[in-house]
Amino acid sequence: MNILIIDDESIIRTGLCTVIDWGELGMTLLPPAESAEEALARIPAEQPDIVLTDIRMSGMDGIELAGEIKRRLPDAEIIILTGYDDFGYAQQALRQGVTDYLLKTSGPEEVIKAVMKAQQNLTAKRESAKQGVAQAAALRQRLMEEWLTGGAKAGAGGTVPEPVRQWLGEAGVISESETPGAPTGEVRVLLIGASGWGDGRFDELMLGSAENRLQELLPCVTLRRNRTIVAVLRTEADRAGRAALAKALGRVEEMLKCELFAAAGSRVSTLGELGRSYEEAEKVFAYRVLFGDRGFYEIGDIERRRGGRSVCSEKEEQELLGLLIQHHTPQLHAWTRRVVSEQLEDPETTPATLRAYLQSVVIVAQRWLERHRDGRGQETGGSPSLSFEPGVKLEDEVFRLLLSVMNEFHREAGEGRYSYIQRAIAYIRSHLNQQLSLQQVAGFVHLNPNHFSEVFKRETGQGYMEFVTRERMSRAGSLLMTTQKKISEVAGEVGYEDVKYFSQQFKKSTGLTPSEFRQSNGI
Repeated sequence: MNILIIDDESIIRTGLCTVIDWGELGMTLLPPAESAEEALARIPAEQPDIVLTDIRMSGMDGIELAGEIKRRLPDAEIIILTGYDDFGYAQQALRQGVTDYLLKTSGPEEVIKAVMKAQQNLTAKRESAKQGVAQAAALRQRLMEEWLTGGAKAGAGGTVPEPVRQWLGEAGVISESETPGAPTGEVRVLLIGASGWGDGRFDELMLGSAENRLQELLPCVTLRRNRTIVAVLRTEADRAGRAALAKALGRVEEMLKCELFAAAGSRVSTLGELGRSYEEAEKVFAYRVLFGDRGFYEIGDIERRRGGRSVCSEKEEQELLGLLIQHHTPQLHAWTRRVVSEQLEDPETTPATLRAYLQSVVIVAQRWLERHRDGRGQETGGSPSLSFEPGVKLEDEVFRLLLSVMNEFHREAGEGRYSYIQRAIAYIRSHLNQQLSLQQVAGFVHLNPNHFSEVFKRETGQGYMEFVTRERMSRAGSLLMTTQKKISEVAGEVGYEDVKYFSQQFKKSTGLTPSEFRQSNGI
């Protein structure tokens, strides 16, 4: 805070400036003034927070000066220096807005106390002002949100809350002189999601930063709702408006190193129609799960979609169950990637049908697990729900749930009636880098090879060598996805000395060579 000392007596000015360490009190001491006239000339530039002035000076006296200061700096704190004979005069000054008065004979302690009191008054006023501004901002944001999502959507949007109208005018979205119901020019609602900083702890910070940048680049008012920026902005018609918006969004992405998904409602010509624009923006924003976390989309980009498939086909169900029974992790992952991609690429798919379809896939797996549990029909506590939160990769989310079902089935199968088959499977999986003859594994579980072969095929649905080959291909696929080992090393770890033969078997199993498989998984 700045403090200005005014006195026409040099000894008083010098004493007040030097006896007290103003810096220790958190004050910046301005050069003292010799007269009221000098002080008034300097006040516009120096903006003192606290003024310490003599009550009697040649020319304008301290009370007249206080009045002038209060007119120019209403929040300034003024302390009057007075003599014994001026008490009545000083009390009159208090009634006119002076903070306090002191005797000229007061010691430094009294002066410090008076200045500290003035400091506290200023701090309290500024905090109160901040709270008032914050409360006003919160009120107009609440009114804007209620109006867009309630009154405006219900068709009562012609009655715009006055704080909202003022806010739109101050931001340049509409003319401040505009009368209710009059055309506004082109305005619209934009819903914006931000991503790309990785750690979810910074989501609010990223949204706040994006919101601030948008306010700098566009004539708009903004608020945050459900982890989304809601913007009401003035825009030009047709291509010019879209280009300007896209450019502004691109600038924000560059500045913040993030990705923005923006969904725009239609342009409207009166504020009463903004509810419709908001509804459209909500519909478009729901397509973020389909379109990804980056891009600018309008209602025209989605309005012709009628909805894709909402349940998986019988063929897909059989494919899935076959993979779950065989415990083929890479193939399950490849199948999941394929069916999710097909839905995302279908030009008819909507968020609702996508959710229904993917959930149906998970339900098929979960019900299959229930049917095959010991004691048939054992409850599992319901099917797990898919997450459609921003940043979630649907392919990975579906695969995670299907993999948990598959692993749970095979874990429980090991505790079932034919546990020796499961022990044999465990043995096979732990010795894939070795020669695995039927006789060797049958001997491990102490069974006749012919009997073991019959039971194994009945329980697994596969011949012994077919099963071993598929397990080797599954392990190879995992190694190719999770390591940088050479293909020859992978072949050796799954029991193949001949790399060419291994590659042929792998392609026969997966439809891809080992190199193609690794590339397809981004390794």
